Amino acid sequence: MLETLFSRHKLILLVFFVLVGVFAWHSRSFEINASADTLISEDNRDFIESQKINQKFSPEEFLIIAYKPKQGRIFSAQNLHNISSISKEVGSLPRVEAVRSVMNVPLLSKAGKALSAEIDPAEFSQERLKLSEHELAALFKDHPIYDGLLVNHEQTASGIQILFKPNPKLQKLDAEILAIQTKRLKGPLGDADKAALKSLKSKREPLESSLRETRNQEIEQLRGIIKKYSGDAELYLGGMHVLGYQLINIIQHDLKVFGSAIALVICLLIYAIFRRFTWLLITVLCCASNLFITVGAFGLLGLKATVISSNFISLQLILSLAIVIHLIVQYREEAENNPKFSQKELVLKTLREKIAPCFFAGFTTSLGFASLLLSDIEPVSTFGLMMILAMAVTILCTLLLFPALLLLFPREHINKSSRRLSSPLQKLQKLCVKRAALMIALSLMVFGVSVAGTLRLDVENSFINYFSSDTDVYKELSFIDKEFGGSTPLDIVYTPPASPDKNLLLRARDIQMVQGIQKAIGEFDAMGTTLSVVDFTKLAKQLNNNKPLTEYELTAIYWTLDKNIREDLLSSYFIEPPAQLRISARIKDSTKDLDRGALLDEMHSKIQGLGVAPENYQLSGLFVLYQSMLDQLFTSQILTLGAVFIALTIAFLVIFRSLRIALIAIVPNIISAIAVLGVMGWAAIPLDFMTMTIAAIAMGIAVDDTIHYTHRYLHELATHSPEEAVARSHHSVGYALIYTSLIIAFGFALLAFSDFVPGILFGLLTGLAITIALVADLTLLPALLQKFVRGAEKGVAS
Repeated sequence: MLETLFSRHKLILLVFFVLVGVFAWHSRSFEINASADTLISEDNRDFIESQKINQKFSPEEFLIIAYKPKQGRIFSAQNLHNISSISKEVGSLPRVEAVRSVMNVPLLSKAGKALSAEIDPAEFSQERLKLSEHELAALFKDHPIYDGLLVNHEQTASGIQILFKPNPKLQKLDAEILAIQTKRLKGPLGDADKAALKSLKSKREPLESSLRETRNQEIEQLRGIIKKYSGDAELYLGGMHVLGYQLINIIQHDLKVFGSAIALVICLLIYAIFRRFTWLLITVLCCASNLFITVGAFGLLGLKATVISSNFISLQLILSLAIVIHLIVQYREEAENNPKFSQKELVLKTLREKIAPCFFAGFTTSLGFASLLLSDIEPVSTFGLMMILAMAVTILCTLLLFPALLLLFPREHINKSSRRLSSPLQKLQKLCVKRAALMIALSLMVFGVSVAGTLRLDVENSFINYFSSDTDVYKELSFIDKEFGGSTPLDIVYTPPASPDKNLLLRARDIQMVQGIQKAIGEFDAMGTTLSVVDFTKLAKQLNNNKPLTEYELTAIYWTLDKNIREDLLSSYFIEPPAQLRISARIKDSTKDLDRGALLDEMHSKIQGLGVAPENYQLSGLFVLYQSMLDQLFTSQILTLGAVFIALTIAFLVIFRSLRIALIAIVPNIISAIAVLGVMGWAAIPLDFMTMTIAAIAMGIAVDDTIHYTHRYLHELATHSPEEAVARSHHSVGYALIYTSLIIAFGFALLAFSDFVPGILFGLLTGLAITIALVADLTLLPALLQKFVRGAEKGVAS
């Protein structure tokens, strides 16, 4: 069958040429979406409850420009003029609904007794009042609402808040989607609801994609505006969408720069090892074809790369390269052993020897990534699906394209002296045979230390710390975070007992409770700006000559205020009926040694310590969602690792048809995965959205090498002693394992020079995983095989 197939190798190449062209065209529609929203699973309880709160209170989408003057005080005439000019330019952008700055917000304390529903709030802005620098400084000092929002507490920088218009169509679709998702809280959805939900999401997708593109364009426009004022001030742009924009830019930059650098290093090492341009060309064509077809398929299927899955290209490169090198090494071995074979005979012999282990390696590697499918977090399960599809493309395409390409070239004549690394391989082989017990004992020690390290693992995520501290991105985000109230939103919604007096809008005891909650959470170092109806009452007290107001006076002032002012001050913090009060807070992401899980636990403890029953308050927002998903992901990954180890053992049992061999083969994979997690624990590297998947990656790499080595050992064991089988396996498959590990480790070491911390960790941890897998498969695995599998097993799959 193989002979018939590859007698038409030129036709195969033509088909591949067309397929690569078609999929390369569709790869243009492949999207990198690194926004914070992509890390949120839409179907879990926390997300649904959070969306319900957002619909009730309708918090506005906003960005912040921080203006820190290089000369003069923040309220000097020149700086106020610049702030006003920036505000007007920003306000001209089509989607901008309003721009708030120290120049245009209503300074109601200057309205005095003239305050009524008929007043124009703009009459009491700095643009109209023209207050002196001293008066403005005094007015904004410790202002209940504007301090920390429009002026930092030290009054060394001013904030310009940009509010955007919502998309009515998107809002309507989100409301309809949420109505169906809310049914999940009561039980599984019916078929009709599932179909409706799928239809609504498909309608929402193009609107969301268009909005993301618009936001990115707006950020570029805003940068262009503020750049004109960089001579007078240091300007920083902040907000969750700015973070997503920066993540996309840096991921795309790393893909281009380090992707090219890794490809170059791989090419140089391939040529240095095999010293033949043919192998370099075939390797490049196979890897490139796999990537083009995969990325194009993802574009057609609408699968997007998120922060979690942004390294899928690097991973597919690893998997493709490993298969190609195994095929090259096998071909060269056949060429050395069969000097009279024609090129076609050598190619077919190579395929017959390697097609089974390559297929089995791909299947078991896919099982490793399948652990991600068991996660309830959509971006993680999507990453698992992407890697399974990438693995299928890699196996199928490489096993077809490699021999078809090789048949275009004349056969290679191998000189035994051209073998490299024979000395270290021979020493490793002797060590495995003569010191098998020592290898097993050392592996057990490593496993014990690794398990101890995994117990030190912590779940943590800081988007600001995704960037190196010396980069402009980090400085920009951390300045906004520290000086203007934090980065990650957190909502506390308090639902007070029903009031018997229907004429009272706000009751004193309800405000006092919210004040107590706000004060309690404000004591945390990581807490940034907090806003609630309490800040409205403080402002009302100022308007009343600093005299306390009764409940009825508060209600009267509420209805006296201009509608726009009322909505600005209260619509996002108070709704009725039934009455619900919201505290809007932001967490300072840059707080040193911040333990987000512990912070949430302490918040619950403090709030309940005030006498608030759990059913009368709710913590929500992105901060809660991120931490909840990290906890959920950590738990699911630990549980599914065990399930995957069992699944791999069963797969090994099917492949090798021997329980003993299956149990032996799984050992190096368990040690490799646990060892990487153990190193992370001892090195205090937290598990976050990026590093959480490293165990699956470690398994994917280790399984590949395990299959190839075990398959070769069993093949040699049929005609040789166990000791000779180990020697022959080391000096055949061993070369492929070392070449693959050497090339990949060198290539991914380049990521250490990235400014993107998750990229750095991915590169280093991937290199570590490869090294551990290599050592385990060239020491522990052969030691176990030659000690416990000393006779040819009947029925072994080949």
